[in-house]
Amino acid sequence: MNIRPLYDRIVVKRIEGDVEKTSGGLFIPESAKEKPQEGEVFAVGKGKRLEDGKVVALDVQKGDRILFGKYSGSEIKLDGVEYLIMREDEILGILEK
Repeated sequence: MNIRPLYDRIVVKRIEGDVEKTSGGLFIPESAKEKPQEGEVFAVGKGKRLEDGKVVALDVQKGDRILFGKYSGSEIKLDGVEYLIMREDEILGILEK
């Protein structure tokens, strides 16, 4: 991947769930599935620039698993893979093991 996010932006790849059919046995087509709101951070920017010019490092790091809102970020496609670019403040939480 050849992308470097700026400032407080991050690049996230959605983590797909394993749910392929309903509890009643009906298969759900790709077009009807909800997009997952969990992802893995692939790249992070340098940090958020404050009004006084200082740069504060981000709380998330490359490799973190995160939760984000349904309509968060902007979708992009690189080398046939879909990613999201979003600001750090759009992240709802970091999933810890």
